[in-house]
Amino acid sequence: MAIIIDGKAISQSIKDEVKAEVAELKEQGITPALAVIQVGSDPASTVYVGNKKKACEYTGIISKSFNPDENITESELLAIIKELNIDPTVNGILVQLPLPKHISESKVIAAISPEKDVDGFHVQSAGALMTGEKGFVPCTPAGIIELIKRTGIDIEGKECVVIGRSNIVGKPMAMLLLKENGTVTICHSRTKDLKSITKRADILVVAIGKPKFIDGSYIKEGAVVIDVGIHRGENKKLCGDVDFETAEPKAYAITPVPGGVGPMTIAMLMKNCLEAAKAANM
Repeated sequence: MAIIIDGKAISQSIKDEVKAEVAELKEQGITPALAVIQVGSDPASTVYVGNKKKACEYTGIISKSFNPDENITESELLAIIKELNIDPTVNGILVQLPLPKHISESKVIAAISPEKDVDGFHVQSAGALMTGEKGFVPCTPAGIIELIKRTGIDIEGKECVVIGRSNIVGKPMAMLLLKENGTVTICHSRTKDLKSITKRADILVVAIGKPKFIDGSYIKEGAVVIDVGIHRGENKKLCGDVDFETAEPKAYAITPVPGGVGPMTIAMLMKNCLEAAKAANM
């Protein structure tokens, strides 16, 4: 039986640590604040934003909500971000993606001050991660590193395979594993003979957006399997990119869906917001 990595419990520990530090900051007259911008009323985005607000409330971080109509112009949205960049009471700025088609996501991300880029998506944050400088790391990959470490798994010297090369998960994930002295391979849609590569992996991170695509035949005996995907499958049940039923018997440790990687993303967002507040008041 594989170890089922409990993302809910680990994320709760991180939120409790953030809560304690926020309380200490408040005693010094500093209250961390996160500005969340949701354009329009996409139902999935509304759920995500609601979960972020709940996490802020739990940890003691102030949540400032901005919910402009989906017909807002790009320049109007950029003006809101500009105001928040210079607002000393705001430590972190998060723009919920996706945005309406008439607004450039890359322009919006670039408009956020790197000092308040708690999502870790700004090019300066990406460059800092690449070169080992200080900067914010995207929350999902940062959360995965915490999942692995807090399960007592050592990354150093391990063969690590990341399936997916997105700017939000795949690429930063590879950089973080490399930073922990893992030997890293990135696979993607053009990779030839994927199975021969994944079967070498001591640590396999799957972020490809295809339900149950990776089954047990792709997995090395005793591997650590991290499933980043989330889909609503048959019978409306949630599933990941990994076929849990066939993968779990071969793995040493594996994340479930739901309750694995998902809760970690918001926990690391809270941690990034705390770090932004500390940096602004040093």
